[in-house]
Amino acid sequence: MNDFNYSLLRETLLPALLGTDEPDILYWGGRRIAREYKKETIEEMQVFFREAGWGDLALTSEKRKEMEFEMPLAREEKHLDRHLEAGFLAEQMEHLKNTSAETMVTEKRKRVLFHVYWD
Repeated sequence: MNDFNYSLLRETLLPALLGTDEPDILYWGGRRIAREYKKETIEEMQVFFREAGWGDLALTSEKRKEMEFEMPLAREEKHLDRHLEAGFLAEQMEHLKNTSAETMVTEKRKRVLFHVYWD
């Protein structure tokens, strides 16, 4: 799939179809994708992000029960909902940590932060 196809789906079609439910449905969808494409390391997750066209994911902080990831945004990407990526990270961490996990998204000026928490 080329960038234009991806842009049509992600920026035009999905928001129109999903409306106000877009964040919740994308989060669930990201979890579903993660179950199909299980990764065993953070590095594999980072490679998946690049290959999926989501962006360059960097681990910026790691604590006992949480991690923070950062992803720089191109100017044209700032209006995208990032709950697909958040759901993917939550499900991957559930797999890696063998416990329930959740991801919160914080968008900054030129980057998005993913805060992943687990039990």
